[in-house]
Amino acid sequence: MPTPLVLPRHGDGVNLNLPELLARAEHRTLVQSHHSGQARALMAGERLSRLKGRGMEFSEVRGYQPGDDVRTIDWRVTARTGKAHTKLFREERERPVLLCVDLGQRMHYGSELLLQSVQAAHLAALLGWHVSGEGDRLGGLILSERGHRELKPRARRSGLLALLEALVELHPQNGEQDPDYWHSGLQRLERLARPGTLVVVITNTLGLDDASLERLTRLKRHADVRLFNITDPLFDRLKETRGLLPVRQSRSGVTGWLSRDRRNAMAEQWHQAEHHALAGIRQRQLIYSEVSATQPLEQQWRRLWL
Repeated sequence: MPTPLVLPRHGDGVNLNLPELLARAEHRTLVQSHHSGQARALMAGERLSRLKGRGMEFSEVRGYQPGDDVRTIDWRVTARTGKAHTKLFREERERPVLLCVDLGQRMHYGSELLLQSVQAAHLAALLGWHVSGEGDRLGGLILSERGHRELKPRARRSGLLALLEALVELHPQNGEQDPDYWHSGLQRLERLARPGTLVVVITNTLGLDDASLERLTRLKRHADVRLFNITDPLFDRLKETRGLLPVRQSRSGVTGWLSRDRRNAMAEQWHQAEHHALAGIRQRQLIYSEVSATQPLEQQWRRLWL
């Protein structure tokens, strides 16, 4: 007999509410971290990527002493006083972490357990609970056609609660629509991420076009970037199913229907985008992992890495 589908606690798989995201706290230990300086990418070949470490914050200026790095000389103070001065920096004790979550319309479908948008929010909540427990500063950028919510990294639980509330607020698909929300959002992400920040991007393959991957590649020069691709088997089954195919949709309730012509066109578009995106990810050596919307996160813990 097939394994029965188990919805998240307090959730229905289509809508999103705060209690179901708060309940993710019980699974926060599932996320595995590599603070030793390397992180594993779960894709063919398992690439290794060196972390860029925590950022450095300016502390003070003092007189130059023999052995100081000449690259840290403060030339303005030196010119004003006539004596060499050097800048002192201290390592940030808390690593800033930014979760960039795609809640756009392309994420609002699912064939079995959850909408992709709901799974993306659950993954962000789980990672947020983990980051908060590690003592790092948590921020986020929640994006959809309705707009965006920019959350600067904050310590302790304040950053986490702001993130969860923003996910719930921006999940419904109603109101004004911005078709270019994703690319404009990634542009904001480039400005928001400081050196040493861990940036986690959660979307599906349609969000990983060439322009998006180029922005993430530029971001990788000064930040540590992780990609999570939310997947669903719908498009793998589109051409195999005869007649109408039921699909969970957030706009029209629980169930919608796809005709054969419509699903064939969607399947072709999806597979082309997926093939192109995965090739681009490998070419740019971005760290990447897949998370299915058809299984609870607690059954996919081996894929969850920071």
